[in-house]
Amino acid sequence: MTTLDLNDPLTLVLIGIGALVFIMLFLTLRSASRSANLAVPLAHQMHSLGQRVQALGDGQERLAGGLHHVSEAQAAQQSNMLQLLEKRLGQVQQQMNENLHGSARRTSQSLGELQQRLEAIDKAQANITKLSGDVLSLQDILSNKQTRGAFGEIQLNDIVTKALPSDSYTLQATLSNGRRADCLIHLPNPPGPIVIDSKFPLEAYEAIRNATTDWELNEAAKLLRSSVRKHIKDISEKYILEGETADGALMFLPSEAVYAELHANFPEVVRDGFAARVWIVSPTTCMATLNTMRAILKDARMREQAGAIRRELGLLFQDVERLGTRVENLDRHFGQAAKDISEIKISADKAGRRARRLDNFDFEELAPEPSETVVPIAGKP
Repeated sequence: MTTLDLNDPLTLVLIGIGALVFIMLFLTLRSASRSANLAVPLAHQMHSLGQRVQALGDGQERLAGGLHHVSEAQAAQQSNMLQLLEKRLGQVQQQMNENLHGSARRTSQSLGELQQRLEAIDKAQANITKLSGDVLSLQDILSNKQTRGAFGEIQLNDIVTKALPSDSYTLQATLSNGRRADCLIHLPNPPGPIVIDSKFPLEAYEAIRNATTDWELNEAAKLLRSSVRKHIKDISEKYILEGETADGALMFLPSEAVYAELHANFPEVVRDGFAARVWIVSPTTCMATLNTMRAILKDARMREQAGAIRRELGLLFQDVERLGTRVENLDRHFGQAAKDISEIKISADKAGRRARRLDNFDFEELAPEPSETVVPIAGKP
């Protein structure tokens, strides 16, 4: 029998190892018992999990069938949609083609109209260029006093010739004092012949338009007042002659702008003209004044011709009476002729009946006819 020496370190180590092995074995057995106890519910859970997996598989199969059905329906719907889209695209393409053709036609028409407008613009540009040259020529004309006066006279002559008959005025008429007026209107007395003279104070008006300071504006206003007042005085002294012309005269301004400037900003100058019996007129107001004069001339000529008109009316009345008498005589002759024609027709009917009897060889004794009264034709003995 082997005895263990507890004082031997090797023995102590072996005892310790044995104890450790025993403890580990004990712990292992204890752990295995616990694992066995835990495996039972785990097995139940695994079984339940298997059933769920089986159910999931069945559901997946059903889902696959449903997806297949949905895929087929989607394919059919997609096919129908493609056909509808193709049809719609065809309609859209046709409509786009029609719209493109219409747009092309309208574009072509618009281009044609644009071409015409461009041609019109070219013509207008040419006219503007020509007008620019004319404006420059007009500026050259207006820059000179003599040519500016001729311009006013030409404009006045044009207005007078359009408004009045040719025998009612005289252009460049010479008065008894030797002065020559631009135009003399032959109005009856009163008021008598009236003079129209053209004046054009352009320098003073342009000075007002071009003034940039108050001093320049005041100086230009003074120049315009003095120029117009001088023209008023000259016309009053030269062209208002007692016993020969009317007791007033007209000063023609060939510019509406100058006329408007005077009446808007220089009313005292216009009143000076009224006081001197010189009335300032523009092209527009001159035409209105001449139309009034034409009415006066027409009325005067009507009064002059009133006696001749009454005499002609008397002769016309006699002619009408004579015509009425002759119409009555002619109507009486027509009545007598109608009566004669009626009687001639009766005799012709009787002669026709006799001729028809002779044609039928009707030689029976004819009954005597009542005696006829022969009416002579008017005018025959």
